[in-house]
Amino acid sequence: MSNKIPIAGDQILRVGPVNPAVAHVLDDEFNARVLPLAEQRQKFLNEVGDQIRIAVCSGKIGVDSELMQALPNLEAIINFGVGYDATDVAQAQERGIPMSNTPDVLTDCVADTALGLYLNTLRRLSDAERFVRAGSWAAGENFKLTTRASGRKVGILGLGRIGQAIASRLLGFGCEIHYHSRAPKNSSGFAYHASAVELAEATDVLIVAAAGGPETAGLVDAEVLKAVGPDGFIINIARGSVIDEPALIKALQRGVIAGAGLDVFAHEPHIPAGLLELDNVVLLPHLGSGTVETRADMASLTLANLRSYLADRTLVTPI
Repeated sequence: MSNKIPIAGDQILRVGPVNPAVAHVLDDEFNARVLPLAEQRQKFLNEVGDQIRIAVCSGKIGVDSELMQALPNLEAIINFGVGYDATDVAQAQERGIPMSNTPDVLTDCVADTALGLYLNTLRRLSDAERFVRAGSWAAGENFKLTTRASGRKVGILGLGRIGQAIASRLLGFGCEIHYHSRAPKNSSGFAYHASAVELAEATDVLIVAAAGGPETAGLVDAEVLKAVGPDGFIINIARGSVIDEPALIKALQRGVIAGAGLDVFAHEPHIPAGLLELDNVVLLPHLGSGTVETRADMASLTLANLRSYLADRTLVTPI
């Protein structure tokens, strides 16, 4: 199918739940199709799969290998979110299907979340609040001492937009910033380490800000966790897949590391019982970009990418 032929609304497919504002426009303005639930999906794809030219999805539920294969005339994938590891990127590249995401607009809120997790994990603020609510303070008990958050050596695994925003916030706390990325970023002025293990060994806190996907799956493994050390902490606001979750649970249970702050998990929204049972880990429901303002900006950029592709086959923020 030539991409010069105008694209009709029913040639746009919404994949899974997306932001309500995006869903509203897809429904009301375009009358886009919606991918059915599993039991009706194959019949739907058999009937109209070859008609779909644009897929609109979220970072959590992308266009996976099987779905992409069922859409032979797919021309573009519009992704709500900065992460796109739920989509079969390799197949999209092989077929020449361009993709867009929503970078920059969520950087500050995700970095703010990382800083909140950093403070909460080291100073055990959530634990302290529960201590007060339980009446323990009023009963004369003293809350246990925690770990100083300022002036620490912090390693950032993945010094992209979000990683750099986290670093700039931590500088305000007098922290010394180290990092590991696929390549050194000499202009950053921070100390570069050649591997995740070396980074963990050199720092007190390891903050995971690397992109998800096959290349980084299990990057933080048992060896890295051992290098974090019994007085060290790990914070993850990237993707749950970047950390070997069973290894992390063992490390927390056995005191291999002091604690963790997690906003993301391997099989969201399901969190292993091993994590839920521990009191040296702070757990958040993947709320990194979850503010009214940022989600509105993300929705606006998602729709701008869609309208741009419909108008002239270009994307505002191509990946």
